Amino acid sequence: MDWLGVSEFVAVVETHSFTGAAQRLGLSVAQISRQVSALEQRLATRLLYRTTRKVSVTEAGQLYYQHCRPLLDGLRQAEQALAHALDRPNGHLRITAPVHYGESVIAPVLHRYLQDHPAITAELNLDNRKVDLVAEGYDLGIRLGPMDESSLMVKQLGTRTHYVCASPGYLARFGEPHTLAELKQHQCLVGTVNVWRFKEPDGRMREISVAGKLRCNSGAALVNAALSGLGLVQLPDYYVQQHLANGALRGLLGAYTMTDGIWANYPRNRFVPLKVLGFIEALQQ
Repeated sequence: MDWLGVSEFVAVVETHSFTGAAQRLGLSVAQISRQVSALEQRLATRLLYRTTRKVSVTEAGQLYYQHCRPLLDGLRQAEQALAHALDRPNGHLRITAPVHYGESVIAPVLHRYLQDHPAITAELNLDNRKVDLVAEGYDLGIRLGPMDESSLMVKQLGTRTHYVCASPGYLARFGEPHTLAELKQHQCLVGTVNVWRFKEPDGRMREISVAGKLRCNSGAALVNAALSGLGLVQLPDYYVQQHLANGALRGLLGAYTMTDGIWANYPRNRFVPLKVLGFIEALQQ
């Protein structure tokens, strides 16, 4: 009975809402509220202030949270140690990945992994923002591009190549750029930032500001625009490989092609769960 409501309370504190806690734990908001209320009654102490707009932690609640968080971490490590002892992946695996890469690459690998390991269930959330794995309760995050300093464990899964390309129709009308300076003379289809990154033949990295008549935060939409002849686009290989292979798009500025990394990130832990290590291995393969 002493543990009832503790996980729910900690989740509310860390997500700042009953709704967020319900999503993290896979329960209903009503269940979360009921368990936290029962915990407060058992402790004879108010842990949370509730209003219609927000949830805040009382002084007593903050003190209780500081003691409960390490206890839950210890319980999780005990379960992970047992899983290692049993030597078989099991449990619930929470993963976050960028939207398009998650749909096209991560999801198919996860589907096969679940078929191979019946004792595992999984949740794959696709989001282009940089997710805080620890605060939001994820076991694994897939990140693309340059890796900054992090308190997380990191394993490289591979690399991705960024291609500048355009349709044959566009190039027939406006010509082909042969230097980075010539990009200013072309319609460039812009994503979330108006800078394209290149690698000079001598190995130096270079950023070029670009502009054009279309800006969009969807890589798939930019590919369609390039196929329609609206301009040049720079996108990773998994967006354009098929179109380069069948001639619908032509690669440009090959001497300046840039590659960067594809990474698996996971929280530092003495016992990394087999469900995580096994899925990372599946991704590497």
